[in-house]
Amino acid sequence: MVAVRMAAAVLVTWAALIALLLAPSPLPEHWRHYVYSPASVGLWLLAMLVAPVVVCVVKWPWIKSGGG
Repeated sequence: MVAVRMAAAVLVTWAALIALLLAPSPLPEHWRHYVYSPASVGLWLLAMLVAPVVVCVVKWPWIKSGGG
């Protein structure tokens, strides 16, 4: 059951990060160059790797206890 809760935490974190990546899409075209710069996309990719680990560490009591 711990693995299922960890997988859920990782998937929810990734879903939130993907939503944040797609959020500026309705902005005008000339703004997208700044929002989707190589540096910001690189930081987003780094967050895709680091954020799930942080979430699992912070939410470890919830993951371990079974949500009770």
